[in-house]
Amino acid sequence: MVSSETVPFSKSGGLADVIGALSFALAKTGTNVKVLMPMYSFIDRKGFKKGVKFNVEMLGGKIEVSTCSKTVEKVEFIGLEHPYFTERKGIYGDTSFSPYSDNAERFALFSLAVLPYLKESGFAADIIHCHDWTTGLVPYIVKLNTKKIKTVYTIHNLAYQGEASRYDVLLSALPLTGELFSGEGLSSRLNMMKAGITYADKVTTVSPTYAKEITTKEQGCSLEGLLKSREEDLVGIINGIDYKEWNPEKDAYFTPGFSSKNLKNKQLLKKAVLNEFNIKENQDRPLISMISRLADQKGFHELLSGSPCLLESMLKKGNANYIIIGTGDKRFEDKIMELDAAYENLSARIVFSNEVAHRVEGASDFFLMPSRYEPCGLNQMYSLHYGTLPIAHETGGLKDTIIDIGCDKINGQGFLFSQMNPEEIEKTMDRAIAFYYNAPADEIESARKRGMREDFTWVKSANLYNDLYKSVAR
Repeated sequence: MVSSETVPFSKSGGLADVIGALSFALAKTGTNVKVLMPMYSFIDRKGFKKGVKFNVEMLGGKIEVSTCSKTVEKVEFIGLEHPYFTERKGIYGDTSFSPYSDNAERFALFSLAVLPYLKESGFAADIIHCHDWTTGLVPYIVKLNTKKIKTVYTIHNLAYQGEASRYDVLLSALPLTGELFSGEGLSSRLNMMKAGITYADKVTTVSPTYAKEITTKEQGCSLEGLLKSREEDLVGIINGIDYKEWNPEKDAYFTPGFSSKNLKNKQLLKKAVLNEFNIKENQDRPLISMISRLADQKGFHELLSGSPCLLESMLKKGNANYIIIGTGDKRFEDKIMELDAAYENLSARIVFSNEVAHRVEGASDFFLMPSRYEPCGLNQMYSLHYGTLPIAHETGGLKDTIIDIGCDKINGQGFLFSQMNPEEIEKTMDRAIAFYYNAPADEIESARKRGMREDFTWVKSANLYNDLYKSVAR
């Protein structure tokens, strides 16, 4: 595995969760897994052992790097040591809003270090599995140097492609080829993700539906033609969730727990969370929650634009309580807090808190995810596992994991809308609220239990990856 972030050592988002969880699951199947990661300054070095030293060829000469390693649950994590990483405050920037100006050079060095590390350490890898734009140059480098090792490249979010000045590629001392660039002539730019997609033996993404969507102009982010040309090698494998952390029976953040065999404690948690969020009137109404980055991609433009906006229209109906948790775009933060002050059935917090996320997921009746696009999505899987019915846009991983109750009463465990506009979102929210009030109690409970029994374990995903690795290595 080659990744710019991985739990339990570094994390800025869901990518890190996937790398750690998938690697641990693969190791349990008997696959020998090593993870190469940058050794950032904030990583606790306790338990790490000294590794190997070697040189990386870049423009201007040889650059010396070293490694250290630590084994966790049969997975060896190798930290690449260089001032680009060890002397920086963050992963991509000092803050998430201020990326480092030399990120292209930093991650070119990281990519160029992969094969020299394998040679120096003596690890005979069959597969190098690369993740997202920061590792996009690796498949190209491997193709230039060896036929023995195969590469798999995973797109976690196509919108972030690692574009930089075309002159940045000169620093890597790699042979120039048109496949490394986006655009034409003087306006062309280095595109690391494009390189990864072009040269990897197999390209994967994090859900079957998203794999199809990114071959279209609407969601192809200008790479739809390339992705369409690689359609035979493009595979969608849904992510799993960590059942150790996300377990409603033994959740670290609330007690008593609950299960599909006993949902009574879910109602007790709902009452406690409503009190905690100062929603003390009409607690018998359905609780609809959102825990999200406050951004256009997550549907907040559709929820908060206009006068009255969709969210305010829903609040005025007075037939549901709402909790919104998250940080992001200042205009969305301000609008949400304005509505919070005006309506007693909305409680919002502009924070990110893992503890609050667990408690609200467990307490809610419905979880709203009106994402414009969602490569995989995790919150809908957390929600289903906690007996909380998702209300979501029929896109990407949301489409692959949610079955609409209106279309399939026997297997349904959520509510989907196909058109991304305020009217369709409102209709679907109204449909979910009507289900809460009008469906027989045993029908609602059955829908909750169906969601809780869905299999989102990483072992299932790991087996699919193993099959893919074997097909590539032949």
